[in-house]
Amino acid sequence: MKKNKYKLHATSVGAGNFAVLAAFILSAESESVWANAFRLPNQDPEAIARGDAFTATADDPAAVYYNPAGITQLPGQQVSAGLYVISADTKFSAPGESAGTATTPQEVPQLYYVNTFTNVPLSVGFGVYAPYGLSLNWGANPPFSTAGENGSLLYACFNPVLAWKISKTLSVAMGPDFNYSQVTFNEGLLGTGYVFKYKGDGWDFGYNAGLLWQPDPKWSFGINYRSSTRVKYEGTASQDSPFSPISSTSSSIAIPFPEYITGGISFRPTPNWNFEFDLDWTKWNEDKQVTFDNSPFGTQTLKLNFNNSFIYEFGLTRELWDGYFASVGYMYSQNSSPSANFNPVIPDANLNLGGVGLGHHGQRWDWMAAFQFAYGGRTVSGDSANPSADGTYRTFNKAVNISGTYKF
Repeated sequence: MKKNKYKLHATSVGAGNFAVLAAFILSAESESVWANAFRLPNQDPEAIARGDAFTATADDPAAVYYNPAGITQLPGQQVSAGLYVISADTKFSAPGESAGTATTPQEVPQLYYVNTFTNVPLSVGFGVYAPYGLSLNWGANPPFSTAGENGSLLYACFNPVLAWKISKTLSVAMGPDFNYSQVTFNEGLLGTGYVFKYKGDGWDFGYNAGLLWQPDPKWSFGINYRSSTRVKYEGTASQDSPFSPISSTSSSIAIPFPEYITGGISFRPTPNWNFEFDLDWTKWNEDKQVTFDNSPFGTQTLKLNFNNSFIYEFGLTRELWDGYFASVGYMYSQNSSPSANFNPVIPDANLNLGGVGLGHHGQRWDWMAAFQFAYGGRTVSGDSANPSADGTYRTFNKAVNISGTYKF
């Protein structure tokens, strides 16, 4: 049997004027909420407070991620910086056994810039964010240590977009995304004294697109699409043992990241109220397995066999007084990992997520603060890949997100 260890070490990457934030993103361990595999859909507090139901509203700079067509609603130049901080808490129980994850807070920053031109119906935007993330630590020697003990994945997206306001009611947008990722994987072979290690990084490219249609002041419809990518990690595979010298070889792996599409409907019965419902679909079924080639131990394979899944999102916002507003929302996220290939390092489960937030829109400055919680779980049985992982998993995550926006 195998003892799997996953750990990712931070590095920094620059991209023009966003180099500092990019380095910050890559030095932070992105934390998934453990539903919908390793997607991280939470990219802005105004959206998070609304249960991420933001595709048909998309009226702050984070529209670069949620629906880039929405940036045509933003006058002049605006820049927004945010910080998402989450504490993951998953517990495992089985007859005579129990374990829990470390709850150390982890930070995921976001940065967005938007410029709407005055003489042409065009807007440009740029975002730096982490749409995927995976980091979980069960500590040393959990009951399922042969399946996994800890894991981490870092993924940073650099995303310029161009939006065109075709008419007063219709806008479209598209932009490329340049994605950098880094991974380190350690796998112990029980009883041999050997450890298989892999460390690598890679780039890939994709695109996102959006549409925003507002046929009436009370109604708005939005669509957001992100293409799939496939990051090929180039690195080194090695064997390490106290009984023999370390030997290493050049090795590569390829990990697919799925395409997904979100559709949203916003209803505003009065200027003070905004209700929205979104449906998000992720095409996970291309993530079958991860294979490490040219390993000192031969081919090493991690089976995933993910299923396609949905996220259901509902939120409302109430305008208060003097520019203040409050939001509340709910999200239900389906799990994507079948029991037959369940891995505790990705304890994917059906999750209920709630959000609440308070913000202010000013002449030059906007700010927003949101709190989010997630709870849920599942019972795994018949795990053919990792029988020791059979048991009950319960998750209760807590997160806060704050942001500030400056309008030129």
